[in-house]
Amino acid sequence: MKTILTNCLHLAKDKKAWLALVAGLFLTLSYAPFGIWPLTFVCLIVAIYTSHNQQYGKKPSKQAAKYGFLFGLGWFGAGISWVHVSIATFGGMPLAASVLLMVLLCAYLAIYPALAFMFATRFASGPHSYGLLLISSFAVTEYLRGVVLTGFPWLSFGYTLTDSPLNYLAPTLGEFGLTLICIAIAFSFYQLLFNRSLKSTIATTALIALISLVGNLSQSPHYNDKTISTLLVQGNIKQHLRFEPSEFWTTMSKYQDMTRPHWNADLVVWPEAAVPEIEALADSFLVGLDSAASFNKTALITGIVDYQLDTKTIFNTLIVLGNKERSDEHGHYQYLGKNRYRKHQLLPIGEFVPFEDILRPIAPLFDLPMSSFTRGDEVQNNLRANGLNILPAICYEIAFANLVRGNYHSESDILFTVSNDAWFGASHGPHQHMQIARMRALELQRPLIRVTNNGISGVYDPISQTQISMPQFKAETLKVNVKLIEGDSIYSQYGNLPVWIVVVLMGFVGVVIRLKL
Repeated sequence: MKTILTNCLHLAKDKKAWLALVAGLFLTLSYAPFGIWPLTFVCLIVAIYTSHNQQYGKKPSKQAAKYGFLFGLGWFGAGISWVHVSIATFGGMPLAASVLLMVLLCAYLAIYPALAFMFATRFASGPHSYGLLLISSFAVTEYLRGVVLTGFPWLSFGYTLTDSPLNYLAPTLGEFGLTLICIAIAFSFYQLLFNRSLKSTIATTALIALISLVGNLSQSPHYNDKTISTLLVQGNIKQHLRFEPSEFWTTMSKYQDMTRPHWNADLVVWPEAAVPEIEALADSFLVGLDSAASFNKTALITGIVDYQLDTKTIFNTLIVLGNKERSDEHGHYQYLGKNRYRKHQLLPIGEFVPFEDILRPIAPLFDLPMSSFTRGDEVQNNLRANGLNILPAICYEIAFANLVRGNYHSESDILFTVSNDAWFGASHGPHQHMQIARMRALELQRPLIRVTNNGISGVYDPISQTQISMPQFKAETLKVNVKLIEGDSIYSQYGNLPVWIVVVLMGFVGVVIRLKL
């Protein structure tokens, strides 16, 4: 106990420790809704300053890990504070327990930047190899953060550039590449400020110029001659009422009534689980909705829960009602028809509970309604709706770039995502969620349609970079014309492969420099 108290006292007196923590905290302001993207570079410069003391090897790497961990603790502590809103409101846990849970989550996520700074310091032999290894280390740790324990790829640095002048690199590099660009720029500024060295700045500038040239010469996305009218319906159903059986018909009727005056759209979209009744028991409602959409020569996509009574499996699903092709004259809704999408990337605790036999009895947080979903296939067909190819993603999935890209093909017309962010109230979580979705649209160069229960619902054009959206926490509809785009971006064709080739080369050169010295 005495040793622990002594270490805490030393930490409290460590100015670099405070700098690292504060830099992580301020990094939150770089993301939506604040959008102060230049802070990304400032915060990373401070993080590099605290962990990089011009010494390399085993002992300095421990110090680098400590400061990297504190930076990560601030980064995620403030950045995903919205998670606590859902735990505190719907988790049914004492405040002390919910705070402890958040601390443990943030501490786990902080391990990844700690490892990145530690490895770069441990294996570098000088500032140049350190810069190369820092970029390579972050590439590996950010990749791991996105896959270990099902992954949590939220708040990567690249998302801060969604509305920056550097977002034109997204169709070439993707968000993953933009994250590494952030680190490269920050390190070059660090070298310029603290070592009066221009070499890193020149190298980074040359790299960005080369990427820009390759992107301009190799990419072909452009508007085609098609424009469609789309109706987004945001029901604003209170979260505590969404899965109350007594409220099912009220919710379904509300969405139907909000849609009825606007059937003249080419495409109508409802949010995740907008139809709260399980699909097997909602047959008459769905058949009627299908007929109404078909009669008006349109298609409707809605979220619904598919609980299969015979196998006891449950899927978070999107289905298409009405016209599948523009030539359809009437609807043909069939339960378990092929024109559907089943969510693959499930949300831990919210949609599945690891070690459920142990955790479910502990607190209501681990026994939420609809927390026993089954995964859909990783690769699925695009939805067909009124002659359109719709690339779908449900809620949390939009943060998984490889998953979304894995279902993209050249004929995909629209990137479509649904969500229910009512869990997170008026926090900055829904704004970050929309920012992530817009980054996917920039990467794939396809128009984004995002509809949610209570916001943020809207449409985003990745070429003009304009967004039209509805206000949060209101039951509203939005009818908007969407210009369709054709042509493939580099990212849509090759994903992160070009970035990984560069990362491996950087890591190799960094290690070679060390061996020669």
